[in-house]
Amino acid sequence: MGEGYRYYVGIDWATEAHQVCLTDATARIVKERAVEHSGAALGELADWLGHLAAGDPGSIAVAIEIPRGAIVETLVERGFHVFSINPKQLDRFRDRHTVAGAKDDRRDAFVLADSLRTDEHCFRRTRIDDPLVIQIRELARVDDDLRAEENRLCNRLREQLHRYYPQLLHLSSAMTDPWVWDLWEVATTPAAGARLTATSVTKVLRARRIRRVTAEEVLTVLKTQALQVAPGTAEAASAHIALLLPRLRLVHQQRASLAKRIEKLLDELGAAEASEEQRREHRDVHILRSLPGAGRVVAATMLAEASQPLAARDYHSLRSLAGVAPVTRQSGKRRTVIMRHGCNDRLRNALYHWARVAAQHDELSRAVYAAQRARGHTHGRALRTVADRLLRILMAMLQNGTTYDATRLRRPMPEVDLTAVVPGVPTSSVPAEEAA
Repeated sequence: MGEGYRYYVGIDWATEAHQVCLTDATARIVKERAVEHSGAALGELADWLGHLAAGDPGSIAVAIEIPRGAIVETLVERGFHVFSINPKQLDRFRDRHTVAGAKDDRRDAFVLADSLRTDEHCFRRTRIDDPLVIQIRELARVDDDLRAEENRLCNRLREQLHRYYPQLLHLSSAMTDPWVWDLWEVATTPAAGARLTATSVTKVLRARRIRRVTAEEVLTVLKTQALQVAPGTAEAASAHIALLLPRLRLVHQQRASLAKRIEKLLDELGAAEASEEQRREHRDVHILRSLPGAGRVVAATMLAEASQPLAARDYHSLRSLAGVAPVTRQSGKRRTVIMRHGCNDRLRNALYHWARVAAQHDELSRAVYAAQRARGHTHGRALRTVADRLLRILMAMLQNGTTYDATRLRRPMPEVDLTAVVPGVPTSSVPAEEAA
């Protein structure tokens, strides 16, 4: 029965008004009320619960579906013990009270309070993150949105060039290079590209500091035979691209600015580690970034999306939240193990790229990946094993307060030729920051 709270509060949250149900330790409903989503109303709710607590806010436990938000932060700041639960679990708890499928806000609030009373171990205690972690979380999520927007715009740009100007696609197939955008502005049609001089191309390359291609190579590509298109097609596609490029440049600049801001916040978070030992759980940037493959994006996502498991040094919660822990389904003689789909997608993507880059740069991670592939596992399955190993190492490092040291491996890894197991898999160096 947990800590034996005096009162249990269930809150069915909403955008305009929250339904609150207060029960005592015997599941008797003491009070029900609706609370408007406003500063005054939430403050009044906290004052009311504080009056019932009689100076001991820790004697009241609050159950809610969301782990953060204004109502959660208001109650946590006042000292109440707030617990969150997955909505799918709440749906199962609801079946205890009705098998007819009935559902309403008042019932859900009561189910939350009663379930916390009987099954506190199924809930997760909610705590307010460090202010720097909150900022990193917001910027990292904005960066994800901008990355998706940039991909959409690049795909549209590529589609228009494919209609009439495929020469530029040979210079940048994904159309993510700003220097190619500059080149298009200099020559918006294949005819204009064929008339370009080496001086004009060199000016574009120097402005963007591009050295991997020369002006002569660019001119050779641009002067290849153009597509035969209907009259007006080139003009129409050019007008479309002229509207896309300003938006694409803006998103690209915003992402570059976000990268600098996130890097600065990570540096501040790491610098605060020495001065605030009591809040060390949020100051593990140096340890995390010492692992192979853990660049700015991975570190920011880990701290933003898994701050509480990291602070608690909870390896099992972290691997489940990240989706690397498999799911076992067994009934009778049948037993299957499948990939976990119920997880944090942002964290899953971060660990995928973390493991991928580590397998390219770290010999031990590469050996683990090769061993998994040799056993017949897929690329994704092998990377999940690499990610699981990295999380296990990370937890040990956080508990000991040490940075990564590859020489401390307890047992030698199996010798497996990666190129023989998976022909064509690149093992050359790729900038980890770009890959992540």
